[in-house]
Amino acid sequence: MIELVSEDRCIQCKICVKVCPTNVFDTNEIGLPVIARQEDCQTCFVCEAYCPVDALYVSPFADELEHVQEETLIEKGLLGSWRAEIGWSKEREGSMPLRDTTHFLNSIRPTPGG
Repeated sequence: MIELVSEDRCIQCKICVKVCPTNVFDTNEIGLPVIARQEDCQTCFVCEAYCPVDALYVSPFADELEHVQEETLIEKGLLGSWRAEIGWSKEREGSMPLRDTTHFLNSIRPTPGG
């Protein structure tokens, strides 16, 4: 279940809002994604996988809250760990987010200035 949106890391690209199949996120007055319907999260990890700055943490526990602390997640290397696990890490040359050119992704990528 989605547990954390890091305010420090988030660049307000809204990709997580757009890719979430169950509409878990809203945005606040400054454009930061907020977890609005946590109970609707299906633990699919799509938002975490597509976050370009590793600002999200989805717990592998679908039916219980984990109550995580961002500092602990950073210390344990868990922010962005799902993306790295599936080979989508920023460090890997030709990683999937850079190679994925499907029509769906092109339609949700942020445009300059918005």
